[in-house]
Amino acid sequence: MKKLVIVDDDKKLISLLSFYFLKEGFNVSFFDNVPAALVSLKQEKPDLIITDIMMKSLNGYDFIKLLKLDMLFLDIPVIFLTAKGLTEDRIKGYNLGCHAYLTKPFNPKELLAIIRSIFENIKLYKNNQVSFFSKKKLNHDIFNLLTYREKTILNLLVKGYMNKEIAINLNTSLRNVEKYVSRLLSKTQTRNRTELVKVLLE
Repeated sequence: MKKLVIVDDDKKLISLLSFYFLKEGFNVSFFDNVPAALVSLKQEKPDLIITDIMMKSLNGYDFIKLLKLDMLFLDIPVIFLTAKGLTEDRIKGYNLGCHAYLTKPFNPKELLAIIRSIFENIKLYKNNQVSFFSKKKLNHDIFNLLTYREKTILNLLVKGYMNKEIAINLNTSLRNVEKYVSRLLSKTQTRNRTELVKVLLE
């Protein structure tokens, strides 16, 4: 069962959305502020986050920035659900890394369709990764020990991407990419990128 986190200070809205998505077979947690949501994320990582932008304390833009700075959360899909409908607002949201931007008022069926589309795209991406590495005769014993994000970065390393290019491609910081590459080197007991790719393709 996929787990959704909804963050919005409109308690009536999050109550209605929670009821709707529970009926559609999702596990739902909801919060009326970003700090409370962040505490929850550290306890249990969701499959997708739906968040408003205009909230007290920390807003939705602040929220996604914090998510992208943490290696544990940077791959969680984020949907902005907000009354801010100007083109520049949308552009800012997408530049920060949101997967979708839906303005209020909205149809819950459209939001559901977006969520299912995101999950389907993630599934296809994972399958393509497995297919790509299978063709390369990857060392599957090592491959199976890697996390989803490590496999994603490994995929880009094999394709010849540099760390800066990977950071841009994944909309994360260069420091995060460097941490993941170091982790990959440690797990495979290799000294550099060339050895890493070589041992995995042997």
